[in-house]
Amino acid sequence: MPPSAPGTVFSRTPAPRAAVDHALAQVRDACFWLEDVPGRVSYPALSGAADTDLLVVGGGYCGLWTALVAKQREPGRRVMLIEAEQVGWAASGRNGGFCAASITHGEENGRSRWPDEYDELERLGLANLDAIEATVRDLGIDCDYERTGELDVAIEPHQVAELRESGAEVIEADALRRMVDSPTYLAGVLDPDVAMVHPAKLAVELARVASELGVEIFEHTRATGIDGGGRSGPVRVRTPRGTISAQRAALATNVFPSLLARYRMHTVPVYDYALMTEPLTADQLASVGWEGRQGIGDMANQFHYYRISRDNRILWGGYDAIYHYGRKVRPEYEHRPETYRRLAEHFLTTFPQLEGLRFSHQWAGAIDTSTRFCAFFGLAMGGRVAHAAGFTGLGVGATRFAAEVMLDRLAGLDTERTRLAMVRRAPMPFPPEPIASIGIQATRWSLDRADHRGGRRNAWLRSLDALGLGFDS
Repeated sequence: MPPSAPGTVFSRTPAPRAAVDHALAQVRDACFWLEDVPGRVSYPALSGAADTDLLVVGGGYCGLWTALVAKQREPGRRVMLIEAEQVGWAASGRNGGFCAASITHGEENGRSRWPDEYDELERLGLANLDAIEATVRDLGIDCDYERTGELDVAIEPHQVAELRESGAEVIEADALRRMVDSPTYLAGVLDPDVAMVHPAKLAVELARVASELGVEIFEHTRATGIDGGGRSGPVRVRTPRGTISAQRAALATNVFPSLLARYRMHTVPVYDYALMTEPLTADQLASVGWEGRQGIGDMANQFHYYRISRDNRILWGGYDAIYHYGRKVRPEYEHRPETYRRLAEHFLTTFPQLEGLRFSHQWAGAIDTSTRFCAFFGLAMGGRVAHAAGFTGLGVGATRFAAEVMLDRLAGLDTERTRLAMVRRAPMPFPPEPIASIGIQATRWSLDRADHRGGRRNAWLRSLDALGLGFDS
């Protein structure tokens, strides 16, 4: 196979400037998913002191699954969940809605880090996805769930070579383009163990069914501190309007700073950006195909992910992964016109037949990135406090597995989950500033350079590979 031409497909075949201008002319700064939740229920803020058996801190997927599963395990247990803003308002309501079986951020990452237990990790991941599907079905969770699979597509010659070397069943270009028609596609593989969901509906519905099972949910209730009150007895979590005493606590704050100082260096917030189109007409949809409605991701280091919504819009996200000095999470970081324009350009290169289509929404969210690209777990205060974070953009499904792990550990259980090296060993933390920022920017530059040079990784990336470290979204 001939070597890649200079640059990438997006630089070799740029979309017309006028087409990009038109596509972005009426876009709004708003998350489509969060707007597309009819009849959303609000929960009260906590007022005054409270006592509970289990306190869950965080109202995203990880916290919601923890509260729900806790009630399923022990219906008589008092479970309370507090959320600083609204349920699902952060990453859980803003992501692409790819609910994957993998709990290790893909097979390559999992096998390289835990070769002796990867087969078990894969089995547990599949069982976790099946459990999510069963919960959606049995509890009547309305979240547009579709187990469509995900297409991983090669858009550069060196990526085709990587697919062939992987041993996976490769879909050749002509067959792939009959599935989804893009001139950029050179080959692909289908991962059947991925479902598509409406991310904000999933969060809101998890809260609904948890509440119906008896979980007490409090929104606009920020946890400001935690202490163990000695070696036994309840832990105390402080909020602006009162302190909560809990026999056990599960911390699911993800991208936001952990209440436990020891874990604050283990993640960095990485901003991810997305566009949503207006609904496609029947003719526009026919020009693309996509009858299988699979999620799609390309194989570049700086990759794109995209999928089709229930009302036939296309979500298009990824590529830029932006870190801001000092691990800051701020609303103003969501406004990045140059990234949205770049995404629109790449969309029209991928689907030139959709020139004339407009984007309706543009938004961003922060991802809790860890150095091993997947979740890690902690236990503190004599086993009374559990912690999980670091999902690195693949938390839609993996958060339920994390909930099971935290509940197992809080109960002191010896299970196949708690015995995993993945669970027992924490990843290396990120360094402090300014080293973190320098290293992350060097890595981003190197990844972009590799994409433009046929996938060839420079000495910096090879060194990180050898150490099992990295930066991803």
